Amino acid sequence: MTEDNATDTEAEDHGPTTFLTKYVWSQDHKVIAIQYGLTAIAIGLVALVLSWLMRMQLGFPGALEFVDQEAYYQYATMHGMIMVIYLLTAIFLGGFGNYLIPLMVGARDMVFPYLNMLSYWVYLIAVLVLVSSFFVPGGPTGAGWTLYPPQSILEGTPGYDWGIILMLTSLVIFIIAFTMGGLNYVTTILQARARGMTLMRMPLTVWGIFVATFMGLLAFPVLFVSGVMLLLDRVIGTSFFVPEIISMGEPLAYGGGSPLLFQHLFWFFGHPEVYIVALPAFGIVSDLLSIHARKNIFGYRMMVWALIGIGALSFIVWAHHMYVSGMDPAFGFFFAVTTLIIAVPTAIKVYNWVLTLWRGDIHLTIPMLFSISFVLTFVFGGLTGLFLGNVVVDVPLSDTYFVVAHFHMVMGVAPIMVVFGAIYHWYPKMTGRMLNGPMGQIHFWVTFLGTYAIYFPMHYLGFVGVPRRYYGYEDIEFIPQSVHDLNAAITVAALFVGVVQLLFLYNLVWSLKRGELAGGNPWRATSLEWQTPNTPPVHGNWGKNMPQVHRWAYDFSVPGADKDFMPQNMPRQSFEAADVHKLDPDPPTAGPPSDDPALPPREGEA
Repeated sequence: MTEDNATDTEAEDHGPTTFLTKYVWSQDHKVIAIQYGLTAIAIGLVALVLSWLMRMQLGFPGALEFVDQEAYYQYATMHGMIMVIYLLTAIFLGGFGNYLIPLMVGARDMVFPYLNMLSYWVYLIAVLVLVSSFFVPGGPTGAGWTLYPPQSILEGTPGYDWGIILMLTSLVIFIIAFTMGGLNYVTTILQARARGMTLMRMPLTVWGIFVATFMGLLAFPVLFVSGVMLLLDRVIGTSFFVPEIISMGEPLAYGGGSPLLFQHLFWFFGHPEVYIVALPAFGIVSDLLSIHARKNIFGYRMMVWALIGIGALSFIVWAHHMYVSGMDPAFGFFFAVTTLIIAVPTAIKVYNWVLTLWRGDIHLTIPMLFSISFVLTFVFGGLTGLFLGNVVVDVPLSDTYFVVAHFHMVMGVAPIMVVFGAIYHWYPKMTGRMLNGPMGQIHFWVTFLGTYAIYFPMHYLGFVGVPRRYYGYEDIEFIPQSVHDLNAAITVAALFVGVVQLLFLYNLVWSLKRGELAGGNPWRATSLEWQTPNTPPVHGNWGKNMPQVHRWAYDFSVPGADKDFMPQNMPRQSFEAADVHKLDPDPPTAGPPSDDPALPPREGEA
């Protein structure tokens, strides 16, 4: 049931009055979203540089003298953790979630603005704690981004002293920040929607963020607990995850712990985390494809239930990451079956995306190009996932570059394509200006083709048997020369793709002042964020008149309409009276065409 969030029509008058309260200690969801986004991009650039250093060592061994074995494993660990947690999770939920939820559901702001502000600053503290590990004795941890004990906390592993402590502390702080933000997102969606904005009229972007946030609120506490337990093992010598160990003939002060317990806890969080990133991407792509194809999304209700089904099923597939750890065949069979089952709602979404494009008025804008590239990449990565979901195939491939290729296609390239598409799409709303088109075209094509040049060959490396997590392959007899040649080519492609991201950043800054003026709705979209009275939206978003929703978010190319789009806040028209919103999943009942009879107008609503 929706809430009337406009009872105080003077809400917009209580905005920030100083520079600090407007841009630093801001409680405006839009400013907080940009803070999240800029911080996530900044730490993402650190991960990008680390990937360059790793690729230089693999492609041209010894070219960088400072990249020794310890440094390589430290770079690999930090790169993986930054990309999965501190970049992708933060930018999808903290960035796009913060900016879009209140605008798309017709709210003035998040329900708890002060808590929203705190969530960003706690996230920033988590990032700073993580980065500080580069400057402590021994450097950051080199245990691998999964942090498996006992290796991660024992002497001999790079960063076993301060590095692992700071990593685990940073994760705990990040989860606190996520919980603050997540509770805000869920409450805002459930309690602060505009009049007429039923759940089944929300854009799929909001649905994706909503389900992903709910999943995170269930999954992140597991990582929180396991992180605290591992921290206690390292700092005060408990034995939650470390068994009795004899090292160099001497018994260590541990006993009775279970390393497998940590793996189960980590992946119980870890696989939902894949969809905590993927579901917002699914929602955003659904909206971008519909808008830029000028066609309503195909199978809206099916798409919503597919999101919910994927979210639920993601909690019962975690152990397919652990086939090689030693598992009863019955459990292996169960997790192989659930892995195949979760592909069904995912496939439904892919079919619906294709059918949305079918016979649409497709505009190959830059957001559309990135959206289509996401669909292609996710399908390809998903197909390789079917290989790894099968026990007998996964066991020989598990420790090879095939897994690196699969994981990066699904969890790296595909979501990043959506991030770029979303930024190109909503940048005009955030700034009032369009991003430069030619620079965007260069950015897209080099990124799209370049990432395939990087990760396609890695599937071959996996089939050849090239093990992952190796510092070098020069002295391994079974590695053919083709592997060394491919590693060099992959490194060159990675450098090109990395450099073109600098062009993207330049475009962001250049377009702030020199970009073409966008107007209020340059994409002719229907959802509420494009119907604000000001662009960029001011504090309070809607001024004195709150929006009232009369239709779903996908009324494109409606027969009889003057334009090829009908915004959600447009009252029902006379030509619609005879056939009331056949496609609207939550249509109004019969009544006068000028209004939704279930929603009598209130003072201050338009």
